[in-house]
Amino acid sequence: MGSRGNTRQRIQDVALELFAEQGYEKTSLREIAERLDVTKAALYYHFKTKEDILISLFRDLSAPIDEVIAWGQSQPRSLETKKEVLRRYSEALSGATPLFRFMQENQGTVRELSVGENFKDRMLVLLDLVRSPEASMTDQVRCFTALFTMHAGMFALKDVEGDLEDKRKAVLEVATELMTQAHLDAVRGAAAP
Repeated sequence: MGSRGNTRQRIQDVALELFAEQGYEKTSLREIAERLDVTKAALYYHFKTKEDILISLFRDLSAPIDEVIAWGQSQPRSLETKKEVLRRYSEALSGATPLFRFMQENQGTVRELSVGENFKDRMLVLLDLVRSPEASMTDQVRCFTALFTMHAGMFALKDVEGDLEDKRKAVLEVATELMTQAHLDAVRGAAAP
């Protein structure tokens, strides 16, 4: 990936740290450059504005999620596929915890930059992958809650004692149980006379 990729990633990481510490609005490119110990010109070579940094973060996060979606769409809508979609999604999310924290703390900014819209669209596609078309409202809520659990779970558990990977697996297990319940209900409903 070379040093260009690494510098870009370091800028993203430091920007997210600063956004978390003092808020997106109050953070300037100059401060990001200072913390990185690079000139503003060096930073400028990669990103012209802090919006560019944020948009690039969302784009990088979205790539693995898009892979999960593409895979899910190419598979039969079986329970096994749905479980695998959740498992792969859980892994895609685990690298993105700081960005999710940012999204939860800066909802206004996320909305303004329209990155939030793209993200919401992806959530709806994922929901379609794990929900049965004939699902009852209760089962649709179960599927929605399964996805929401995966987002909120990592965030909510950050202050709870325990290993990060154990937390991720516990969140995935609960999400999978909810989605499985919904799937089995829909199958039973379809089989009923």
